[in-house]
Amino acid sequence: MVTGGYAYDARFLRIDLSSGEISEQGVAPETLRKYVGGSGIGARTLYDEVPPGVEWSHPGNRLVLASGPLGGTKVAGSGTFSVVTKGCLTNGGTTTQANGYLGAYLRFNGFMGLVFQGASDHWVYLHIKDGRAEIRDARHLLGKDTWETEEAIKKELGYTERQLSVFSVGPAGENLVKFAGIIGDRGHAAAHNGSGAVMGSKKLKAIAVSRSNGSVPVYDREKVSLLARQIHESRIGNPSGRASYDMGTSMGFPNALRTGYLPVKNMKTNLFPAYEPFMGVNYRKSFACKPAPCWACSSHHLHIMTVPSGPYAGYVGEEPEYEAWAAWGPLIGNTDVAAAFVLSNEVDRLGMDTNEAGWLLSFVIDCYERGILTRKDTDGLEMTWGNAEAARAMLRKVAARDGIGNVLAEGVKRAAEQIGGGALDRAVFIQKGHAPRGHDHRARWHEILDYATSGAGTVETGGILGIPPEFGLQPYTDPFSPDQVAYIVAKFKPKRQFIDCLGTCNMTLGSNFGLLLDIVNAATGWDMTLEEAIAVANRNVNLLRAFNIRHGIGTEVEAPSALYSSVPVDGPAKGKDIKPHWDHMLDAYYGHMGWDRKSGRPMPETLRSLGLDSVVGDLWK
Repeated sequence: MVTGGYAYDARFLRIDLSSGEISEQGVAPETLRKYVGGSGIGARTLYDEVPPGVEWSHPGNRLVLASGPLGGTKVAGSGTFSVVTKGCLTNGGTTTQANGYLGAYLRFNGFMGLVFQGASDHWVYLHIKDGRAEIRDARHLLGKDTWETEEAIKKELGYTERQLSVFSVGPAGENLVKFAGIIGDRGHAAAHNGSGAVMGSKKLKAIAVSRSNGSVPVYDREKVSLLARQIHESRIGNPSGRASYDMGTSMGFPNALRTGYLPVKNMKTNLFPAYEPFMGVNYRKSFACKPAPCWACSSHHLHIMTVPSGPYAGYVGEEPEYEAWAAWGPLIGNTDVAAAFVLSNEVDRLGMDTNEAGWLLSFVIDCYERGILTRKDTDGLEMTWGNAEAARAMLRKVAARDGIGNVLAEGVKRAAEQIGGGALDRAVFIQKGHAPRGHDHRARWHEILDYATSGAGTVETGGILGIPPEFGLQPYTDPFSPDQVAYIVAKFKPKRQFIDCLGTCNMTLGSNFGLLLDIVNAATGWDMTLEEAIAVANRNVNLLRAFNIRHGIGTEVEAPSALYSSVPVDGPAKGKDIKPHWDHMLDAYYGHMGWDRKSGRPMPETLRSLGLDSVVGDLWK
């Protein structure tokens, strides 16, 4: 039953932090249909409003937070929002997502998203309640970590735990650490490519959005509810989906070891026999656990946990996801689950990206072991494998830009360049300037290629899981086949890119793209086809690609570092060498994407086929 012929529309709040002016703006229906929401609307805003020459820290940069048409609905995890900006590790396009509640609460207040421009002359935070926004003084919040900031704002405004969603920058964002993130609802993070440093450069400490009494209007409410249930049942009917639903993403450890992508000791090895304690089915037997789900999500993969005993007894934090467990366990040579739990939460509290931070500290430990760094260089800290307390102290130094922390705050690539003396040979990064996610991608060539060529400051395709049969793709059978890798990275990209426009969690939607399209149409009143959805995704990818090229990011930096592309010495991927195939993979990938191989520019016919005619003149004068 249609509930009133509602046609999907969107209102954004535009906040000029230089003048303090706040205004509302709508989005034209044809623009919504082309870009949908989330990362798509953000990419269009970034391209249109941030011209070449505007650096990441310039007041002219934009910081966009956007939900989408499924935000705040009954779809599990629909509190998700995208952050789009010009990031600081690459000084190029950035899209990153966070789960939790903020995206849903924005929609309850009548807004699809926020666009920040300018920069305040003193620290402030934004508060939204019942559809009204105000800029408030935040100078009393300086120095507080993200959990402390959240608690202080809720107390100041008189809200209980779930009445207000707060996302903030911690000390790392205040000090413009280049991999600072935006952290909220305890441990949820939008952290890739230094989005928190951009927020810090604008002197914006936090964004606080009330639950409000509004609701999200949808075209066919009954159908949305029915399809949300079907999507949920489809997910938990899959064995791997059920495992993460019940016990969290840490259940991926066995598969990571089996296929060789678990990162261990800065890629020195792929063996880590002490993995079992890091799985939820094991650590939950001893940790005190209290469920802490995201908006509308019944998944049991996330808890607020308390360490039961030992040196960290009584420490309270959020249950880490797989990548955080990997970063603060095997990647730094640590076998103490409680210590990894504490380190993961310290990174969130300080306000940093756990992926870049994990690669950074494993790099430091590797350099320390080889004598490239000495105890004098590390300000007296004994940076050895598994030394969790030294790692904890170093993280705090990085967030404060104290001592060697000031060098490390620049991220893996720039720190290695400054340290010198062989440090670059021990650093894992993409030449654009950022480190990868928490996997050893030498066993997942598609992610190395994805990272190197992405315009988003992180992956655009991501893990090759749940390939929708509707896409009609050729089978992906060999992760070390250059041709298969290039093909799948190009052709599988639309799934994640379309989901990132919707305002919901990528993990909860399963692999049935037909159901996903049905629920988008039920929510909006559209009749969007599969071909149209794929075009939405590819439009987003090509727009960010064009943005980066205009801002000086060319093909010469689309390559992994020496260590990131080295040959594994053991494990399932032993002896696999990506380097001889790299140029061929790039050739094939550019061909699939419709990009000029020499310059990296999307070809005019590619842009026109996506309705990006105006971009042709920007790239092909």
